[in-house]
Amino acid sequence: MTGSGGPREAVARALDALGTGACLTDEQGSIVAVNTRGEQLLGRPASGLVGRDAHDLLHRTSCGEPIPRTQCRMRECILAGRTAQGDGEWLERGDGSLLRVAWLATPCDIGVRQSATLVLFHSAGRPGRPAPRPPADGRLSELERLALLAETTTLLTSTLDIHEALRRLISLVVPRIADWAVIDLIGEQDDVRRFAVAHAEGGTLVFRDDLQGPMPPVPQESPMPLSRALRGVASSLAGPETYQGPPDSGIAVEQRRLFETTGMHSAIVVPLRSLHDVLGALTLGRADQPERFTATDTALLEDIARRASLALENARLYQRQRKVAETMQRHLLPKLPRTPGLGMTARYLPAPDASEVGGDWYDAFTLPDGATALAIGDVVGHDLDAAAGMAQLRNMLRAYAASQEKPPSKIVEWLDHATLDVAEVSMATLVFARLTVNGAGQYELSWTNAGHPPPLLVTRDGVAGYLTDGHGLLLGVMPDRVRPDATAELPPGATLLLYTDGLIESPGHTLDEGLDRLRRHAASLAHRALEPFADELLARARPPDNDDDVALLAVRCVPGTPC
Repeated sequence: MTGSGGPREAVARALDALGTGACLTDEQGSIVAVNTRGEQLLGRPASGLVGRDAHDLLHRTSCGEPIPRTQCRMRECILAGRTAQGDGEWLERGDGSLLRVAWLATPCDIGVRQSATLVLFHSAGRPGRPAPRPPADGRLSELERLALLAETTTLLTSTLDIHEALRRLISLVVPRIADWAVIDLIGEQDDVRRFAVAHAEGGTLVFRDDLQGPMPPVPQESPMPLSRALRGVASSLAGPETYQGPPDSGIAVEQRRLFETTGMHSAIVVPLRSLHDVLGALTLGRADQPERFTATDTALLEDIARRASLALENARLYQRQRKVAETMQRHLLPKLPRTPGLGMTARYLPAPDASEVGGDWYDAFTLPDGATALAIGDVVGHDLDAAAGMAQLRNMLRAYAASQEKPPSKIVEWLDHATLDVAEVSMATLVFARLTVNGAGQYELSWTNAGHPPPLLVTRDGVAGYLTDGHGLLLGVMPDRVRPDATAELPPGATLLLYTDGLIESPGHTLDEGLDRLRRHAASLAHRALEPFADELLARARPPDNDDDVALLAVRCVPGTPC
């Protein structure tokens, strides 16, 4: 392990003096130092570890799959800055094998960083399960076949990510029953794409990018194996001799190239079919294993293909629904008004987890009396109902605010009663504000807050503070409660920030810490133009382990205009 002067060299010597693997991480979980024993255990040089997120790079399940951030004990204690230990975790070594470790993590003061966590670890057994070896005679026993089918069902139905499901399928069959796996997929416009060409090298799956990519269209009359499979006709045995004659289609040309490049001497091609469509084809080939595939292997591979097709169809339906929900949510978010003397911009980021569709929203519009209305809110839930509830809430707020010249509190009190009749809105948070020009020619903000994170006001000199007045209960909790109003004057050049909790909440930190981080980052960016201000603030302040969506509305009083 290397260091560069003073305290860093002392840290390096101290870590190398330990008799076990050791690394230091910063408060975000990134590796800042590792000792020589740690490099040896992980099979990785320090240059491949330092600066990388420890969780994303190393932490795996016993099956080699990435662990969700919210389920990782080691990451949780690092982010929380507390001491913890465990003995059943797996780390991925540089060669792709898994190392089971016992570990201890504890906060420490190393004199180099403000906060750091020392992680000690040692091997708790032999490296985790290597890739299954193919049977000596190329044949699986009946028990092995049943185990393979059960494992196929378990692994493929536990994810809704199409690419992840297909990668798991490949890892199940290579090299257990084949040296090569090829997956061709049919898109929604009937275009064919060679998703993966993979084989095993030294227990590691290697993907051949040069053989992957777009494919010619499916010929409707071709009797060749892949063409038949992509039409959903039947499974077929194939070999290099199958494609030696004059090609009858572009697909036959690609298949000849595949056999010549991979050296496969025997293959089975099976359709991937759902109840209604042909999704693609799975080709398994042998090059190193001398045994040829026979008709007796077809039943097993067709059974695997049926299970894979079911998982693939479920993942596609889920992704389609997710896309519809996100599209609906984005189209429901409004265009911002052009108001003299005000700069205005907004951002919306969906949740990192594709299974989450949030109810975060913002709005800004001009009222009949010339005031500018600002709103931001969050409907409880992460599904289509939340997105639909968000749309209803926003539309009701717009309609009532435009028809009544009342203070924000009265508008929100009416909205609180109205939400009782909206099935999709059980509870929601909201900040609603009016921005007007007062008698002194300054912009004045009046607002009410229904259980939402407080607005942040940043002067052009970088003084930032939260507007904590006017705070009341969430919508849908006590609709008969009288709501307060609050008022504040916005200095020239000041930026008003309305945001949702995805910008400040983190499983490893308190809400106060999130608010303080947002305040400090916003203050440091006060001199930026409004558009880069919003972009940089999202990039810097949003916690990396937050799985929620984020909405942000930024309004700036332009110097030299009435404000």
